[in-house]
Amino acid sequence: MGLLDLLSDRETWDRFYKYKTSLALPKSFADELRAFIDRGDYLPVAGRILRGEPFPLAAKKEISKLGSGKKRVVYVYPRAENTVLKLLAHLMLRRYDTVFAPNLYSFRPKRTAKDAVRGLLRTPGINDLYCYKADVHDYFNSIPVSRLVAMLEDVVRDDPALFTFLRSLLEEERVIAGGGIVAEEKGAMAGTPLSAFYANLYLNELDRAFDSLSVPYARYSDDIILFAPTEREVRDHAAFIRAFLAERGLQINPKKEAFGAPGEGWVFLGFSCRGGVVDIAPATICKLKKKMRRKTAALRRWQIRNGLDGKKAAAAFIRVFRRKLLETPGDNELSWKHWFFPVINTSKSLAEIDRYAEDCLRFLISGTRTKARFNVRYKDLKALGFESVVHAYYAFGDTKASGGQAISEESRADS
Repeated sequence: MGLLDLLSDRETWDRFYKYKTSLALPKSFADELRAFIDRGDYLPVAGRILRGEPFPLAAKKEISKLGSGKKRVVYVYPRAENTVLKLLAHLMLRRYDTVFAPNLYSFRPKRTAKDAVRGLLRTPGINDLYCYKADVHDYFNSIPVSRLVAMLEDVVRDDPALFTFLRSLLEEERVIAGGGIVAEEKGAMAGTPLSAFYANLYLNELDRAFDSLSVPYARYSDDIILFAPTEREVRDHAAFIRAFLAERGLQINPKKEAFGAPGEGWVFLGFSCRGGVVDIAPATICKLKKKMRRKTAALRRWQIRNGLDGKKAAAAFIRVFRRKLLETPGDNELSWKHWFFPVINTSKSLAEIDRYAEDCLRFLISGTRTKARFNVRYKDLKALGFESVVHAYYAFGDTKASGGQAISEESRADS
């Protein structure tokens, strides 16, 4: 049976629901998915796909990057079509998982960012190796469609109907933008569910090249890291990667390219690893603090404009960052608890976050940055719902030690 046939199969959808609700997802998303399935909203979409009817155009959107004034382009299909594509991506990532090299960790079942970092840490003598870290510039939207289509044809040759559908989506040049329809090059279309599979596939040959050489190497979508015994070797590997990417129409982001010497430690996927200590990377902490600072300023303006008690603004701050740090921000975004807690072995950076959040809250409640803000006690913050991320981290560790199972981040594979 082809994968497109499964898009109208109720049992397949029920298994998908069971899988999704076993992961770190908001209850609201689970409820919406359940209702979508029970109403049979997938049937009209699946029917149109099987009949080869035109698929709706994606809408082009720009969203802000966390901690910067930069924007990134994403594409969004209508809700029903997007949900059906999530199931298709889920099925594809499982049927064709054996295509990918073992050193690829993005959007794969039972293979996560945590596994990437842990695997690298198990490399004998990793602290004595030279390191190279790179990021592919605008990876998803820069992938040349013609080359990607050729790769897809080879991989999904067992399912001609699936290939025809995927090719039609990729070769559709039109998108909805600025209130009209425009034609543009859009690559693998970041933000759409199938882009995860495409991102894994397009650099698969690069992953396999380093796997065949037994080089300590890991890739997570557009992030690459590798290690070598000498500086010459690591620079040769870096030159190979640059040439490989250039030949495939891609390039390294020079601002995110870095070399490291033995003992200096390394940073990957927001983790900082040095001398056996695994913490959250300083740049990641900086971005979060900037977001806290901006949210504090916005809530203070809201508070003053509406003549509200400072505790209301503080409670709103707590809700926002509790969701990001300890709960589940969205269907394709993991909280810090699920991303970082299973791997880090120190609470140093978490303590820094606690101190900064407490200071923001004291300012919102007291309205001052003078010493008078310390009249707001820690118990006052707890009464509003504040929870220390340090305490949450150690509680998470106790849960693991007692046999509790941490929630996987595999939900990102279906984003």
